[in-house]
Amino acid sequence: MPDTSLIKLGQPEQDTWALSRDEASLPETRPAIVPLGVWREHRGDASLAPWLPSDTQLDAPLYDALRQAPLIAIDFPSFTDGRGYSLARLLRERYGYAGEVRAIGDVLIDQLFYMTRCGFDALALRNDQHLDDALHALGAFSVSYQPAVDVKEALFERRLREAT
Repeated sequence: MPDTSLIKLGQPEQDTWALSRDEASLPETRPAIVPLGVWREHRGDASLAPWLPSDTQLDAPLYDALRQAPLIAIDFPSFTDGRGYSLARLLRERYGYAGEVRAIGDVLIDQLFYMTRCGFDALALRNDQHLDDALHALGAFSVSYQPAVDVKEALFERRLREAT
């Protein structure tokens, strides 16, 4: 298993993107995930991707800019801040973003399954989280009752469809 704290599409992956939280300058390492403001200043640079703070107001003009991004990271400043789930869901359902949506920040194993249900396909674990435990947690539930980004039908709708 690679030495990584990134899970992409349910599998461990070596992270090639450096994360910069410096809001004043560009990092030397590329490719890099940078704060939204820095990314906007250098939007034509394909080696940069934005990270959105949890309080980002996602609207059509912002999405029009973001659609060019190679990936969009959403920051979880605290595991108790659930606004990132809504941002991921808006990106996928309202705006149809098909690129990588990555969770960064205070990303804990307990949250991973729900993050994938909301549209995250890449999960950058907090440093103290163990990759093997995270992969196990992703498989903890085999069935979901509610519809979400990953499964559009509720369980009762799937059962009705399959019964006919």
